[in-house]
Amino acid sequence: MADKKNIRKEEDQSYWAIVRRQFRKNTSAVWSLRVLTFIFILGMSADFIANEKPYYAVIEGKTYFPVFKGVGVDLGVAQWPKELSNVTWRELKYDKVVWAPVPYSSTTNDFKNSDYKSPLGEQNIESGRWRHRLGTDNLGRDVLAGMIHGTRIAMLVGVISMSIALVIGLFFGALSGYFGDNRMKVSRIRIVLNILFLYFAWFFAFTTRSYLLADVLKVSFLGFFFQFFISLLIFGGIMLIPNLLAIPLKKINFLGKTIEVPVDILVSRLIEVLESVPSLLLILSIVAIIEKPSIFIVMGIIGLTGWTGIARYLRAELLKVRSLEYIEAAQALGFPEWRIILRHAVPNALTPVLISVSFGIASAILTESGLSFLGIGVPPEQVTWGSMLSLARGYPQAWWIAIFPGFAIFITVTIFNLIGDGLTEAMDPRLKQ
Repeated sequence: MADKKNIRKEEDQSYWAIVRRQFRKNTSAVWSLRVLTFIFILGMSADFIANEKPYYAVIEGKTYFPVFKGVGVDLGVAQWPKELSNVTWRELKYDKVVWAPVPYSSTTNDFKNSDYKSPLGEQNIESGRWRHRLGTDNLGRDVLAGMIHGTRIAMLVGVISMSIALVIGLFFGALSGYFGDNRMKVSRIRIVLNILFLYFAWFFAFTTRSYLLADVLKVSFLGFFFQFFISLLIFGGIMLIPNLLAIPLKKINFLGKTIEVPVDILVSRLIEVLESVPSLLLILSIVAIIEKPSIFIVMGIIGLTGWTGIARYLRAELLKVRSLEYIEAAQALGFPEWRIILRHAVPNALTPVLISVSFGIASAILTESGLSFLGIGVPPEQVTWGSMLSLARGYPQAWWIAIFPGFAIFITVTIFNLIGDGLTEAMDPRLKQ
C-alpha cells in the first residue's frame, strides 16, 4: 500500500500533472475546452444532425437506412440501389420514416423558399417540421444545415492543416535544434546518392501517380488519402535505397569521408524565406494555379505554409535541451541519434509547440474563412462559414446570413485563443503548485 501511495504521489508531482491542475484553475480556458468539445462533436456528427435523407425508411415494404448508406457512398465503400440513385427524398411516399432533427443538407435547394427567407418571416412550408429555423439563402439552402456542416469543415481545416504543419515543423525543428551547424556529419557518398535518388523518388511517387491521385480525389476523399499514403510509402522506400547503398560504399576512404552539414543555417534561411512572403499572398498564389478547387487542397496548402512557427519554437527549445545531462548520458551510452531525438529530446521540448498549435488552428480557420469569403480555393457548391458570409455581401438585408456564420467564426477562434492562453499559463516553467 505504501508503494502505491508513493507512486501516486510521484505521479501527482509530475510536470504534466501540475500542468493539468494549473489549467483547471483557468475557468475561461476550461469552459472553452468544453465548448470546443461540443463544437467538435457537432461537426463530426453533421451528417446525422442535418440531412435531407431519413434515418430509417420503409418504402413499398422494403427497409432502408439512407443516412448511414449515404455516409458509405460518400466514403466510396458503398453504392445506392437503383431505385434510390436519383430521388428527391422529401417527395417519396413512405410507409414509415424517421427524419433527422434538421431535415435538410447543406446543399439541399428548397426552391419554394429561395431568395432569402428570414427565420422570423413567413415561409412556404407544409408544416413546422420543414421550417428553416435560421432562414435560407438565395438558392433556398437551409442556413442551419450550412452552419452545422460548416462546423465540420472548420474543424477539419484546423486539425488537418495543423497536423501537416506539425509533422513538417517537428522534422525541421528537430534537425535544426538538435544537430545545429556542426553536429550532423554525413559521408560524401550518402549525400551524392540521396541527391540523385531524390528526383527518382519524387517522379515515381508523385509525378507518375498524379493523374491517379487527381481522379481518386474527384470520387472519394478517403480513397485519395489512401493513395497519397501509398505515394509516401513509395517515396520513403526509394529514398531508403541510397542510404542502404551508402553503407558498404562509405568504407572506401574517399567516399566515406564525412562532411559537416550546416543544418541550422539551411533550415533557418528556409524559414526566413517563407516568412518574408505574406502567408495569405503565398496561399493565394498557389491556389490560383490549381485547376480544380478542393477544400482538402486548401488544408494542405495552409499546412505546408504554416509550419515555420512550430519549427522555430522547437529549435529554440532543443538548443537548450541538447546540452542537458540526460542527453549527454544517452549519447555516452551509445544510443543512436534518432532514438535520442525521438525518445528524449523532442518530448521534453514540446511545451511551446503545443501552444503554437492551439493558436495555429485558430489562424487556419480564419484563413480558410477568408479564402471562402473571397470565393478562392473552395468549390462553389461547398458551403462553409466564409462562403455564407460572402453571400451576405450581395444582399445586406439578409442579416441572418451574416450574423450566424460571423458569430460562429468569432466563437471558434476565441475559444482556441483562450485555450492557447490557458496552456501558456499552465505550462509556464515557473509554475507553483
